[in-house]
Amino acid sequence: MSNRKIQMPREVYIDPGILKDTGDICKSLHLDKKILIVTGEHTYNIGAKPVMESLDKQGIEWDVIKVNKATYDSIAEVEELITQDTAVIGIGGGKVIDVAKLASHNQGVYFVSMPTTASHDGIVSPLASIKNPNTSTSAKAQSPIAVIADTEIIAQSPFRLLSAGCADLIANFTAIKDWELAHRLKYEPISESAAALSIMSAHLITDNVANIKPNLEASARIVMKSLFSGGMAISIAGSSRPASGSEHLFSHALDKILDKPALHGEQCGIGTILMMYLHGGDWKSIRNSLKAVQAPTTAAELNIPEEDVIDALVMAHKIRPERYTILGDNGISKEAAYELAYKTEVI
Repeated sequence: MSNRKIQMPREVYIDPGILKDTGDICKSLHLDKKILIVTGEHTYNIGAKPVMESLDKQGIEWDVIKVNKATYDSIAEVEELITQDTAVIGIGGGKVIDVAKLASHNQGVYFVSMPTTASHDGIVSPLASIKNPNTSTSAKAQSPIAVIADTEIIAQSPFRLLSAGCADLIANFTAIKDWELAHRLKYEPISESAAALSIMSAHLITDNVANIKPNLEASARIVMKSLFSGGMAISIAGSSRPASGSEHLFSHALDKILDKPALHGEQCGIGTILMMYLHGGDWKSIRNSLKAVQAPTTAAELNIPEEDVIDALVMAHKIRPERYTILGDNGISKEAAYELAYKTEVI
C-alpha cells in the first residue's frame, strides 16, 4: 500500500478582480501574521500593488522582494526574508512563482500562488523549474495552500503567453502516450486518474480553440482552469509524468542548444507535433489546434535554425535518461530526425 501524500491547494480563486480580496482570503486561511510578496519588475505595479492595498485594509504586515531570474541565488535571497510567521505570495509569471514556491518549501512556510500570466502549468504543481549555469532542473517543492488567479490581469498579459500556455497543455496528449508506453515496456507505475485528468485538461483547450482570443477574460479563464487541472494531475501522480514526455525532452534539448530559447510552451507545442507523428497519432489535428491559438508550428515561426531542431531531436533522449519515452534508450538518427521534421513541415 502506498503512503504517498497527495498535495492539493486548499482554496482556488479564478475570477476577474479577485486580487482586491487578497487580504480577506489571507485572513480566512489564517495567513495574517506576516506576508512576504515575491514579484517581478513588470508585475510589481499590476499585481503586487493591489495586493499590498488589500493587505493594508486588513492590517496585515507585508514585505516585498523583486526577483528577475529563477536561480538558486534568487531563492537564497528570498529565504533570508522568511521567518516562521511568514507566508509567501508569489505574484508574477513562471520564474517568480517557482522561486517563491521553492523558497517557502525550503523554509517550511505556506505559499500562495498568484499568476499574472497563464503561460505554463507550474502555477499549481508541487514542482519548480530552477536554472543552473548550464541546465534547468525540476525541484520537488510543495503545492500552494491557495491559488488566486485574476483573470482580468491574465487577459491583459501578452497573448503570446496565453498561447504558450495552451501549447503546454496540448503537450499532455503526447506526455500521456509516453507514460502509457513506459508502463507497457518498462512496467513503470501509472495513475489512471492522473492520466485522465491530464487528457481532460488538454481537451479543454482543443475543444475551445475558437473561444481563445486576445484580451478576453473568458479566454484567460478557460486556459487558467485547464492549467489548474493539469497541475492537479501532476500532484496526483507525484511527478511531472502527466504533463511532460518526449515533447518536453525536445524543448529542454533546445534550451541547451539555443542562446535565446523561445517560450517553454511554444517549444513544447512543436515537440508535440513531432512526437505525435512518432507515436503514429493524429499530428495534423495537434498542429491545427496550435495554429488556432496562434502558437508557432514551424522552426521559422520560432526563429530557430532548422539545424538546431535536428540537433535537439537527436539529443533529446539523453536529457532525462530515466524517463522512458517514444524516443527509446538510443534516440533517433540524424536522417530520421530530418525526415520527421520535414514530413511534419516543422522545417
